[in-house]
Amino acid sequence: MASTDAPVLEKNTAADVGAGLDALDAVVTQRTPLLTVLRQKALPPLVAVALVLGVWQLAFNLELTDEYKLPSPGMVWAALADLWSQGTLFSIVWTSLWRGLSGFVAAVVIGTPIGLLVAQVKPVRAAIGPILSGLQSLPSVAWVPAAVIWLGVNPSTMYAVILLGAVPSVANGLVAGIDQVPPLLLRAGRTMGATGLSRARHVLLPGALPGYLAGLKQGWAFSWRSLMAAELIAASPDLGVGLGRFLENQREFNDMSGVLLGIILILLVGVAIDLLFFSPLERRVLRNRGLLGSNR
Repeated sequence: MASTDAPVLEKNTAADVGAGLDALDAVVTQRTPLLTVLRQKALPPLVAVALVLGVWQLAFNLELTDEYKLPSPGMVWAALADLWSQGTLFSIVWTSLWRGLSGFVAAVVIGTPIGLLVAQVKPVRAAIGPILSGLQSLPSVAWVPAAVIWLGVNPSTMYAVILLGAVPSVANGLVAGIDQVPPLLLRAGRTMGATGLSRARHVLLPGALPGYLAGLKQGWAFSWRSLMAAELIAASPDLGVGLGRFLENQREFNDMSGVLLGIILILLVGVAIDLLFFSPLERRVLRNRGLLGSNR
C-alpha cells in the first residue's frame, strides 16, 4: 500500500510545486490611472517649483537685497521672452546640447573598452585603475587652460574637456558593474564557450548593466559640467554662443536676470536628459531584473 501511494504523493507534490512556481511567475499588471500617475509623479516637483518661486518672489517683495542682485521671477521670465523674440533661444540651447551629447557619445565609445580592459586584465587594472579614479575626482575646469594651450580656442577644446571629464566616469562605472557580476554567471559563460568579444557582449555587459548604467549617468553629468566650464572660460567667434558663454556674457553685462536665466536653462537641460533618457532606461533595466514594481 505504501509503495503504491509514494509515486502518487511525489507526483502531487511536483504538481503543487510547479503550480506554485507558475503563480510566482505570473505578474498581475494593472494599468495605473492617469490621475494617479500625475498626482504621484508630476505634482510633487510642481509643488516644489511653486514653493521656490513663492519664496523667491517674497524675498524680492521684502527687498532683502538690491534689485540688480536679486531680480524677480517676472524679470527672469522677461529675459527669456526677449531671447525668444530675438530668435536666439533655440540656437543657444542647441549649441551646448549638441556638443554635450556628441561629446558624451564619444566618451562612451572610448570609455567602454577601457573599462572592459581594466576590469579583466589585472596588470592594466593595477596600472590604470588608480589613475582613472584620480581623473574622476579632478574638477573638469582644471583641464580648460591646458586644453586651450594644446588645441587653441576652437571646438576641439570643448570636446577634449568633455572627454577628459566623462571617460573616467564611464570606465569606472563599467569596472564597478563587472566586479558585481555573479561568479556563477561568469563560469556559465566560460562553460558555454564565451570568450573575447563574445564574452564581453553576452556575459559581462549584460551582467554589469546596472553599474554600467550608473557610470553612464554620471558620465553625462561630467560631460555637461565639463562643457559648461569650457564655455565659461573659452571665448571665440568660431565657437558660437552656448549656454555657458551666454551665462558669462550676462555676467559681463552685469545683467542678473540673464545670469539666473542661464543657470535655469543649464539646469533644465540636465534634468530633461535625465527624465527623458536615463530614468526610463534605469526603470526598464531594474524592472527586467525584478528589482522594481510593475506599477513604476
